[in-house]
Amino acid sequence: MALQAGIVGLPNVGKSTLFNAVSSSAKAQASNYRFCTIDPNVGLVDVPDPRLNKLAEFVKPNRIVPTQIEIVDIAGLVRGASKGEGLGNKFLGNIREVDAIIHVVRCFEDENILRDEGAINPVSDKEIIETELQLKDLDSVERKLSKTEKLARTDTKLKHELDVLLQCKAQLEKGKSIRELGLTKDDKSTIADLFLLTDKPVLYVANVDEASMHTGNKYSAQLIEAVKNEDAQVIIMNNNIEAQIAEMDNPDDKALFMEEYKMEEPALDRLIHSAYKLLNLYTYFTAGVQEVRAWTIHQGWKAPAAASVIHTDFEKGFIKAEVIAYEDFISYGSEAACREAGKLRIEGKDYVVKDGDVMHFRFNV
Repeated sequence: MALQAGIVGLPNVGKSTLFNAVSSSAKAQASNYRFCTIDPNVGLVDVPDPRLNKLAEFVKPNRIVPTQIEIVDIAGLVRGASKGEGLGNKFLGNIREVDAIIHVVRCFEDENILRDEGAINPVSDKEIIETELQLKDLDSVERKLSKTEKLARTDTKLKHELDVLLQCKAQLEKGKSIRELGLTKDDKSTIADLFLLTDKPVLYVANVDEASMHTGNKYSAQLIEAVKNEDAQVIIMNNNIEAQIAEMDNPDDKALFMEEYKMEEPALDRLIHSAYKLLNLYTYFTAGVQEVRAWTIHQGWKAPAAASVIHTDFEKGFIKAEVIAYEDFISYGSEAACREAGKLRIEGKDYVVKDGDVMHFRFNV
């Protein structure tokens, strides 16, 4: 189960540069043109997790398999995209498929990089994109509402759906996003078919100049202030520096480069970890001689559901799960030592998997 995140933003804010930095399988054309990305580029990047390598030090497997995040680079939206301006309709459609939105906002000055909207204004830029997504959602809600209102006259089961749609319509008409409405899981199930854009969690990337990559600047401060009540996260980074780091194959060169820029880790690592936190995702591990592997699940999943990400048959034929806490595995050094010390637990179908669990599943074929 790969998390899919879509990169959005106005033209020339650094979206494709960020995509180039995070993608290990594709490169978008990063150039100073309005619509340089015609089809959405999709790339996969490994999710950094030091626990995976630590487990491998003890197990010494034939291979190490990290979990991955799928990044979709979506061409720059413009004012009026919800009504088809630029390449709006096509790319707003692409956003519907993603789990989370990475919204890149320009927080740097550079007279050589075009900006249609005039002086640098990160808050205005954010609001332009947000408005277009809200207008697109409003169109979707109104279309469904007109049908549901008619059907609800004879089908009382649709009353809940109608109530939720009316709430959404009112929220969007106020210029507010659906994710701020506080809908319950049951509420959301009634409108799940709409794939509302403003219900998706958002991670803002403040793309700052090189001198501000550690401290931020007045523009990133304006963005942070603007989103403080949104339950969203803001990552401050310089996309060009991150792209240079990503292009380095030699670990020593990468370490020297980061040392020169006083970086303890690439900002991309923080970006990916923040995306996982935003979506309430956990990682569990399987560890054996053949491979040590990381698996992504949603927080709160029980053992059978966690087993299903390896293979659906594991969930269907689930019997028990052998579980070792990550800290115990590292402390005792092996599965055998954990078993001997009584640190290996046998858990059933109701066990809620914890982040970092090392697991082995018993199942019927």
